[in-house]
Amino acid sequence: MNGNDPFAGLPSASAFTVTSTSVRAGEALPAAQMSGMFAVPGGEDRSPQLSWSGAPEGTQSYAVTVYDPDAPTQSGFWHWAVANIPADVTDLPEGAGDDSGSGLPAGAFQLPNDARMARFVGGAPPAGHGPHRYFITVHALDVADIGVPAEGTPAFLGFNIASHILGRATIVATAETPAV
Repeated sequence: MNGNDPFAGLPSASAFTVTSTSVRAGEALPAAQMSGMFAVPGGEDRSPQLSWSGAPEGTQSYAVTVYDPDAPTQSGFWHWAVANIPADVTDLPEGAGDDSGSGLPAGAFQLPNDARMARFVGGAPPAGHGPHRYFITVHALDVADIGVPAEGTPAFLGFNIASHILGRATIVATAETPAV
């Protein structure tokens, strides 16, 4: 892990709560949330179940992101980005981030991740690179539409979130692929 705090340079935001039946804070990602597409044995590329509560007053929508700041790149690796989740939605089922976004509510959409797929792609740290952190974050926003096109990038979504953030709830899970 490189110690990079992906929220260090961003505006502060109220905390609220996010929980998951799929992943636990500080624990390793289960096989279902690892990447079969990137040849992780047993990986299923299933987005985690998420439930949240206590978002700040004035929340008009949510965005969800999954980010690995420890990837061996200058910009980390975005695994999933969902925009325009309506304010009355407070959970996503496991697998919502499949190719069609079948578990996403009306109006919400997935942006292409760093593998250029508009879906969830599971964890896949390079063999022997050490442990990686996965920041699974629900962002409470003060607008119903964050103004990002469906073909936009997660970084562009993050840029727009910065000026509309009311609250942030995060689970940090880990993963490591042993050296071969």
